[in-house]
Amino acid sequence: MPVPGPVPAGAPARRTRRALTAALLPALLLTGCTLLTGCAQSVDPIERLGRKAAEEVRPHAPHGPDTDRRYLHWGLTEPLARPPRPDARTLALSPHSAGRSLPRVMDHVPTRDPVVFLTYDDGADKDPRFVDMVRELRLPVSMFLTDSVAGPRYDHFARLRELGAGIQNHTLDHRVLAGLPYASQRAEICGQQDRLRSRLGLRARLFRPPYGSYDTTTLRAATDCGISAFVLWRAVMTPDELAYTRGEHRLRRGDIVLVGPDETTGRTLRDRTIRVLRRAQQRGLTVGRLEDYL
Repeated sequence: MPVPGPVPAGAPARRTRRALTAALLPALLLTGCTLLTGCAQSVDPIERLGRKAAEEVRPHAPHGPDTDRRYLHWGLTEPLARPPRPDARTLALSPHSAGRSLPRVMDHVPTRDPVVFLTYDDGADKDPRFVDMVRELRLPVSMFLTDSVAGPRYDHFARLRELGAGIQNHTLDHRVLAGLPYASQRAEICGQQDRLRSRLGLRARLFRPPYGSYDTTTLRAATDCGISAFVLWRAVMTPDELAYTRGEHRLRRGDIVLVGPDETTGRTLRDRTIRVLRRAQQRGLTVGRLEDYL
């Protein structure tokens, strides 16, 4: 039997290392490790590609509101700024009359937020493109509806309401209320409350008297119909320009704006609205939702 020769020093260690290498090599290749470079701290392929390559692989995040340029389609030169979130507040009422708190009458909302409020009366204009504009610009609007005018097409205002528009009371028949007896005024206001509830499933909290005409009897009747505030206006969009009922002849934060009908030049409701929005943007203002502040 041959006698084995002397084993070179270190041979067992070398054979052990070769065996371990042969066993580990497939796993090292799968994980991206090498005997020369070692293993990275992470096997995430994004991290291995490096920052520059990772930016090419990862989907780009949206760039914010500026990526939506639909405001250009509607005639604005810059996007309409999103209004701030108003703080919760309690509506202040006017002094007591006959032992009751009467609705406060407002043409301006006291606020430090850079917002104005767009309001529309009657409901005669039922342009579906106005609904599109409200949707695409995310435009807060408040519609004060008269049943005899809006009544045949409440579905139009239901679509606006689905987009967040406020729907409020402007009487059944658009009569001048001041001077009418209590029963007549109550019938006009409560009647429209009932009509809005039956047609749109809502009960209005805000009221605009036709032509801005009211008296103490109007306030009492409105109170009995569940109204909490009378909403007038400080600025109105005429066929040519904004006009003001009092104070400075420029838009101020908190102004309630009436976008009135245009019976002379035939400008659409969309065009009149855009004209107000441009004036607001020139003053560093945007549009808030009136119902969030009252």
